[in-house]
Amino acid sequence: MTTTSYVHHYEAPKGSAPLVFTFHGTGGDEHQFPGLIERILPDAGVVSPRGDVSEYGANRFFRRTGEGVYDMADLALRTRQMIAFIRAHKAQHPDRPVYGLGYSNGANILASVLFEAPDLFDRVALMHPLIPFQPAPQPGLKGANVLITAGQRDPICPLPLTEALAGYFNGQGAAVETFLHTGGHEISQGEIDTITRFLQA
Repeated sequence: MTTTSYVHHYEAPKGSAPLVFTFHGTGGDEHQFPGLIERILPDAGVVSPRGDVSEYGANRFFRRTGEGVYDMADLALRTRQMIAFIRAHKAQHPDRPVYGLGYSNGANILASVLFEAPDLFDRVALMHPLIPFQPAPQPGLKGANVLITAGQRDPICPLPLTEALAGYFNGQGAAVETFLHTGGHEISQGEIDTITRFLQA
C-alpha cells in the first residue's frame, strides 16, 4: 500500500504542526472533516481517505452483514490496508505529532487500526464508535491519548458498548477521556468543543 492507495484529500502541514488523519461516517467522503480540522488546527496537515467499500452506494471502510454485524475477515483485511496507508503518509512527515479523528464507521476503522498499531498515533478522537466485539489485549496502548464521544440515546452505537470500549482502553493503560451528550447519533456542539480542546492540548 502507498500514499495513493485510497482516494483522499490531502493538505500539507505547516511548520511543526501535526498531521491529522480523518475518517468519515457511512455515506460520507473525504471532505467531511478537513474543514473542522482547519478550524481547530489551522496549520495542521490533513489526510482524509474515502472508504473504498460501497454499501448500496454509501462509502464505508469495511463490509458488514447487518446493522452492527461486521464482516470480521473484511475488517481485518481493510485494517491492514489502512495501517499501510497511514504508515506511508507518516513516513513522509517524520518527527511530527500524528492525530486521528473518526466518526461512526470512520471511528470504527480508526479504532481497529489502533488495536493493531497503536504506535501510529499520538492522539485519537473516536466519535460514536461501535465495537461489537472484545478486542485482543494490546500492551502498546499504554499511555495512549484517546477521546471517545457519544450520545446517551444513540440507537446505532448503544451506550453500554461505548462504555465497554472505554473500559477496554482503560484496561490497556490508555489515558481515556469520554464525552456524552444527551442525544443520539448526531454530532453535538459539546463534542466539537471537547474535540477542539483535546486536539489542541
